[in-house]
Amino acid sequence: MSFGIELDLDACTGCGTCFEVCPSECFDEPEGGKVKVIEENREDCVGCRACETQCPEEAIIITEE
Repeated sequence: MSFGIELDLDACTGCGTCFEVCPSECFDEPEGGKVKVIEENREDCVGCRACETQCPEEAIIITEE
């Protein structure tokens, strides 16, 4: 099973929580107030939803693909 990462950049404040909690290192360290999904790591997402549940702005949605 694979998972998709939807990141709402308008809602993201760049707090870095997703970067800190992701076991698959799918997120890059915040720069310029925003977080980025590391494209080459996107397929490594294990669907644990740690980023989704801990994002204070609810800016991340993990989907099953």
